[in-house]
Amino acid sequence: MMAGTMALFQRHPDNPLLTVQALPYAANAVFNPGVAEVDGETLLLMRVEALCGRSHLTCARSRDGIGDWRVDSAPVLAPGSKKYPEEAWGVEDPRITFIEDLAEWVIAYTAYSECGPLVSLATTRDFLSFRRLGPALPPENKDAALFPRRIGDRYCMLHRPAPAMPGVSAHIWISYSPDLRSWGGHRLLLPARVPGFWDSAKIGIATPPLATSEGWVILYHGVRRMGAAYIYRLGLALLDLDDPSHVIRRLDNWVFGPEAHCERIGDTPNVVFPCGWLLDGDEIRLYYGAADTCIALATASLDKLLACLLDHPCKGGIR
Repeated sequence: MMAGTMALFQRHPDNPLLTVQALPYAANAVFNPGVAEVDGETLLLMRVEALCGRSHLTCARSRDGIGDWRVDSAPVLAPGSKKYPEEAWGVEDPRITFIEDLAEWVIAYTAYSECGPLVSLATTRDFLSFRRLGPALPPENKDAALFPRRIGDRYCMLHRPAPAMPGVSAHIWISYSPDLRSWGGHRLLLPARVPGFWDSAKIGIATPPLATSEGWVILYHGVRRMGAAYIYRLGLALLDLDDPSHVIRRLDNWVFGPEAHCERIGDTPNVVFPCGWLLDGDEIRLYYGAADTCIALATASLDKLLACLLDHPCKGGIR
């Protein structure tokens, strides 16, 4: 194991920051939030699993991003409308990106249809009203995140299609669009690795890509089968700033995994699952779902993340 990789992220001492008891209505769990900074506050667009089993999205706001959360009294995006049949079984795992040329936030989320999960998009300027753009990619596909600006003259999205062949791992792909509606140029970006590695069963993008002087930093979750169960950990890669289909670096080792009690014990044990992060100076604030049950926070230094990536001896990592 490379020195320092397991010390990149530090858990907040107040974890978990949010549990289902913080909601003003009955539900089973709250987890996997998208994150944005809105009007000087931290906003979490949280996945909430209702008592019926379907998920919806609800906002929570905090001035310091740690405590005194104000949770909306009702969902902001919820399934059930006949107008959106692709959401019949729920809406899940939002990733929020502020798109510069649109001057609004675009949310990539998993819409769970009767035919399986798919990638849908919605836009907002205030997280009070939303405009659904509808399905971007058909089933089965999920774990999507947008880049904050056009690459050339096209928008760019990372996503994770699920292979139909039994026993085949799921990988991260990259796709392009002129208008956020028609997507093409599909290309495999990061494959899950060979059996035996921590990210061999499947991988998926965790947070939206973060632009740096060295390239796009991406955080992804990797899954390994452990007997009859799975364990979800996090890895890092670096993409070319002008051509994000080119992988500059990919760490071989995972950098964050379930250790705390709230990450080990819950509806889905041994899971850390982030959908958003914020950058404040050099500090990254990573908000993540713990064991599909609650929300926690970890912090890291962007400079240290970049140094770890650039010091990695193998450009593409082990494939």
